Order: sequence, then structure tokens, then C-alpha cells
Amino acid sequence: MTVQGNGYIFGEKHCEYMRRAFSSTINVAEGAVRAGKTVDNVFVFAALLEDSPDTFHLATGSTLGNAKLNLGDCNGLGLEHIFRGRSKWTRYRDNEALCVKTKRGERIIIFAGGKNSDSYKKIRGNSYGMWIATEINLHDDAIIQEAFNRQLAAGDRRVFWDLNPGAPNAPIYRDYLDKYEAMRQSGEVRENFYNYAHFTIFDNPVITKERFGEIAAQYDRSSVWYRRDILGQRCAAEGLIYRKFADDPEAFTVDSVQVRDIRFVNVGIDFGGNRSKTTFAASAFLAGGAGEADGTIVVLRDHAVGGGKGEIDAERINRECREFLEGLRRDYPGVYIRYIFADSEAQYLINGLRRYLAAHGETVKVQDAAKRRIADRIAFVNHRMAEGKFRIMRECTRLRDGLCGAAWDPDAADDRRLDNFTSDIDILDAMEYSIERYMNRTNS
Repeated sequence: MTVQGNGYIFGEKHCEYMRRAFSSTINVAEGAVRAGKTVDNVFVFAALLEDSPDTFHLATGSTLGNAKLNLGDCNGLGLEHIFRGRSKWTRYRDNEALCVKTKRGERIIIFAGGKNSDSYKKIRGNSYGMWIATEINLHDDAIIQEAFNRQLAAGDRRVFWDLNPGAPNAPIYRDYLDKYEAMRQSGEVRENFYNYAHFTIFDNPVITKERFGEIAAQYDRSSVWYRRDILGQRCAAEGLIYRKFADDPEAFTVDSVQVRDIRFVNVGIDFGGNRSKTTFAASAFLAGGAGEADGTIVVLRDHAVGGGKGEIDAERINRECREFLEGLRRDYPGVYIRYIFADSEAQYLINGLRRYLAAHGETVKVQDAAKRRIADRIAFVNHRMAEGKFRIMRECTRLRDGLCGAAWDPDAADDRRLDNFTSDIDILDAMEYSIERYMNRTNS
């Protein structure tokens, strides 16, 4: 059975979860991507906001942008749309906020990001009634604790979390979800203290078989993300990270690229240190697809700066970077090199590189790498590979070896790349820096 109206369509499993949510304190929706988890929480949160005795409420995501996109907009089903005509975006004490007119007066929803260790500082100063969070497993524990502390004086304390499955021993399970479930089952807390539901993509009545096929096609079926995002399973990341590549590197290798097909090229730099080398990687974004960077990515060239591992020779880095750029222009005449994205932890090297290149007439902009979560960067590359939109030139032997040898850390509680110098992860970092700024601009 499905329930629908005003653009919302809910399956029976979702309805049951929401019915319980109206009387439960902590509500958690876990499961596959596109399963409808966030919409459920937004809907109940909005309904309870109408009669909430509390003035301030909290909405968080891994980043502020994520919170506004997934909770505020939510593909046209979010808070700003539910309260259309009686809400406005504003700022409150230097925070992004959605101000809503309800039956009981004005209510203010503070929006914030939660992935950084100092994120908790942004939400201090207020007492919150309800808290809705998307991708709670990507929040730093400090902001989780701070949000709970800020709810202690709430007139009607409510918590709404959603997440995609992760490693079974991840902190979000150990310290929160599994702990709450054990407390509920033992009778330590009342039955409606904790409301949990697990959803698969098939529980969302909006997803057709055709649409499911399109989503699944973005995944390597042997990857941990397929099991988590598509099958909705909690599972550990283990073994080779890029198994699809390692099983058949030749399938991802090309011998040539036509300059006319290249929209632009970015260069990523990972500076050496602690037994690692400084590496460069140049990635070309080919024309195609609906967006600027929606076509195939081809890594054109890789390079490791000479010298021993851990040795930082700024002059040599600058000189070899310039030679790297000259080599790209020689091999790909007329190519547009848009940015150099360098490891932001070495600002003195970045500033020196900017001055050196400018003094030699280079116009390429040198910027800090975004340094997104390594697990997110890995997932992005895996999705590109699954869609047939990631290639490397044959001469990129260092990158080929790095992709073939990259493995998950079997002893880590979360998704971490094994960093014991048995594989070259320096070149992987450089390659990822060159493409990570465009992760949210593609259809992956």
C-alpha cells in the first residue's frame, strides 16, 4: 500500500516508521541510497514543528551545503518547500537559518555542517528542541555530543537521523545505534525512546525498475558501495579498493587522446613527507554529457619528483612542476590547463610554487586541494570506473600500480586506505586532488 498527496508518495514501511516517529524521541532511518529515508524525517520534523514549544531547532549535514540541499531543498520535498510562503532563509548569529511561521509563532532552524572536528563551535549558544541530521555517520562525534547537550532543556526533545550503511564496527553503530537498540530491548529505556527502520531502494515506491537500473549501473557490483548503497547492507571494506581496475587494467588504459575532445586539464600535487614522494597527476575532462565535467576523465600523465622519499626540495618541486606543464603542452598542443590543486597542508610550498610559476610566465592558477574525505574520493573514482568514464594513459605506470595495489586497512573501524608503504598512495592522492572539485558536478 502507498500513501500519496501534495507530491509525497510513501510506501507502507515508510508510513509505519513515520507513525512511530511522531511519538519517539530518537528516530533513525538507515539503508540504501534513494530509499526515501531523508524525506520521511523531513516530513515528520516539519509536522512536529507546527506545534513545537521550542523556538530554536537544528538541521545538520556533513557540510552546510549538504544540510541545505538534502534537508532544505530535498528535491522539492524539503523544509523550504513544505513551508513555502511562510518561511525565509536568513542568518542568525552568523549561522544560516530558515525562519518559519508556525501555529505557535516564529521558529528558527539553524543549519550547519558537522564533518569537521571543530564543527560543534557553530551550534553553541542556543538550546534546540528538535535536531534533524542527514548522513549522521559523516558527522564528527564532537558535534553529535554538542547537539545532544544543547537539547537538554528542550520542551519537546526529538532527534531524526538518516544514514547509508557503513562498516559494522563503525563508531556510529558502536556508540549510538546498537547501544540504543540494546537499551530498548533490555527495557532500560521506554519502547518509544528509540525508533529504527532499515530501508532498501525497493521500499521507495517512486523508484521504477528502469530508474533502479540506472542507479545500479553507477556501481561496480564487486565494490563495498554496491553492497551498502544498493543492497543496503552493513559491511566492512576489505581487500583491494579498485578490484575492477586491478582485475583488468588494460580495460581502463588508452594509448591516445584527441586534444579536440579535451575541455580542460587539472593538475594535482601531493607533497612528500614521512617517507613519501612528491607526486604530480594531470587529469583531462573530456567533452560529453550534460554538464561541464560530465564526460570521461582521462589521466594524461603522472610524475614523482626525484630524490629520496621524505625529502622536500622546494626548488626542485617548482622546476619539475614547470617541466611537467611544458610536457603537457608539448604533447597536447593548445590544451587548456585550468588549475593546479596542491596539498593544502604545505602552504609555504604552495606559495613558493605560485611565485615561481608567475615569475616564469605561467598563468595556471594554483589553489588548495579540497581534500575531501578519502572514502568519498575513492567512491567517486569507483563510480566513474563502473560507468566506463575513467581512463588512464598507458604511460601512467605509477598510477596504474597505485590503483592495482591500493587496499583497505583491515584493522580500521572505518573506511581507511592501507598506508604501510606496500603500495603507492601518493600518486592516488595527487590524482584525486586533480578531480575531486568536480565530484558534485557529475551525474555519479
